[in-house]
Amino acid sequence: MAEDRQPELALARDFPPATWEEWRRLVDRALKGAVLESKLVAKTYDGLRIEPLRPRKPQASPVVARTPGAPWSVMQRLDHPDPAAANAQTRDDLANGASDLAIEFAGATAAHGFGLAADRDTIGRALQGIDIGSGVGLDLDLGLQPAEAINTIAAVASDQGAAPGNVNIRFGLDPIGAAALAGGSALTAAAGMREFGALVADLTARGFRGPFAAADARVIHDASGSEVQELAYDLAVAVQYLRALEGRGVALDAARRMIYFRLTADADQLLTIGKFRALRKLWARVEAACGLAPAPSLVVAHTAWRMMTRHDPYVNILRATIAVVSAGLAGANVVAALPFTIALGLPDHFARRLARNTQLILLEESNLAKVSDPAAGSGSIEDITDQLCHAAWKEFQQIEGLGGAWSALEHGAMQRKVAAVRAQRETAMATRTDTLIGTSDFPDLSELPVAVEDVAPVFPPSPRLEIGFDPLPPLRLAEPFERLRDASDRMLARTGARPSVFLANIGSASDFGARASFAKNFFETGGIGAPSNNGFAEYRQMLAAFTLSGAPLACVCSSDEIYAREAVPIIQALRAAGASVWLAGRPGASEPELKRAGLSRCILAGCDVLEALRAAHSLLVA
Repeated sequence: MAEDRQPELALARDFPPATWEEWRRLVDRALKGAVLESKLVAKTYDGLRIEPLRPRKPQASPVVARTPGAPWSVMQRLDHPDPAAANAQTRDDLANGASDLAIEFAGATAAHGFGLAADRDTIGRALQGIDIGSGVGLDLDLGLQPAEAINTIAAVASDQGAAPGNVNIRFGLDPIGAAALAGGSALTAAAGMREFGALVADLTARGFRGPFAAADARVIHDASGSEVQELAYDLAVAVQYLRALEGRGVALDAARRMIYFRLTADADQLLTIGKFRALRKLWARVEAACGLAPAPSLVVAHTAWRMMTRHDPYVNILRATIAVVSAGLAGANVVAALPFTIALGLPDHFARRLARNTQLILLEESNLAKVSDPAAGSGSIEDITDQLCHAAWKEFQQIEGLGGAWSALEHGAMQRKVAAVRAQRETAMATRTDTLIGTSDFPDLSELPVAVEDVAPVFPPSPRLEIGFDPLPPLRLAEPFERLRDASDRMLARTGARPSVFLANIGSASDFGARASFAKNFFETGGIGAPSNNGFAEYRQMLAAFTLSGAPLACVCSSDEIYAREAVPIIQALRAAGASVWLAGRPGASEPELKRAGLSRCILAGCDVLEALRAAHSLLVA
């Protein structure tokens, strides 16, 4: 039967085909001699190129992931330390669209200060009335006490009369990830792998079908690692688990089905889609190297912890939505969205409902799961997928050369590479090359507080570590700005007023408007108020307003033309009135003269915002 073809749009016939060369000529004209490489080509933290335009890849094949047209599973966290409250939350989630539960045990990778105790009574009460033999998916985040937690879940399943072969439990065994987070292990690598193999063998003997082992790259993402580092680590961990299972006599075809993947989705849509697609391609290459025909692996997506913010938390909803869209389009089998208030404490019913309903709307109203790998053939996405595959495979080979994932952690090689990227990210955040809306850019000092559960964090005792190495601690990128905001909040609570800066706006709005807006945004990211004004035509008015403000810091805002004529006397006048004087903008060749007049600092795009804000706090925060 002839293939159905869409008719050509009538409007398209009126336009000639556009070529890459024609586009390039137009770009060169617009750049006016500037180099395209420096203006329009971006680079990732791995040094991968993101081109402004890539041609379609016509021979590309979809990456095999979920069953075509099938939705991903919506997973909600089960993390309230009180089992009765956890049970009520979970029953509500399952009754309103969730299909899977991420059981966070206290101290686990993604518990973030909360989670359940691993005893039988706690878990039994948390799952009371929830028929885990009816298809509800359970995904265990185990932490450093895997055997206790696994035996507890198995016992609860038995208490409910659920046949082991009928339950849908992803057991989440990940001793390498637990050691990476804790900075060591109670066992050597060899002993840890033997215990891992024994636990899997025991679960298999009981009749559970798994999967049992989680190759969980969240520990790399949470520690601010790069996409290539995540993929290489995930691959190395999975291969080490594959070897451990094979060493116990498990056939490779059966062993690979005992392993699943966890990967983080964040607000970088292009890189997230490319990363999830690359993971499946990389694992297919491992399977082929083992003499196996590649089979679709199970990939669980979690939205990113490091992008969550405590201030203006509603923006977290937007970031999480982009992450869910990206993971869903890239073929994730299961998706868990962090509630938007999680950086502030244990999320309440409203935040949990939003996390759940974000996914339901994308599935049931936007129909995002209806097309299998819709990114296939896209020039940009195929290109970044291929780049990630090549770079991650090289990184994986280096890890293998050190003896595998666990050995690489013991050598500190992985930690050093992640730390290098973390330092780059921290610099990018400090200079606002990377930004978090609502925190490091466009803050709202008058935001209303949001509600979280009144539950104290849970910090279980750490087990004794016989083998120690540098940990991979999690980091939220907003934390340095949040510490400054916290100091401002404490001053507000103590004195009734925030620290503030006086904006010395000179001339008309057209003269000072752009730089005054920049300065206001700049200072408020650190919790420093910067009240606006209509500008000052005379120095006396400016000095009177400065004295009335009571602020010890003044920031001069105006145009380059006014700076050239009047910056020196303005600075001198403000200094004589007792101000520490800053200036918004780039002074250029006149900077030495301005400093002689009393200028302390200039603030401008690309400067170290955090360093400047800390200096301002030393002047302003009581």
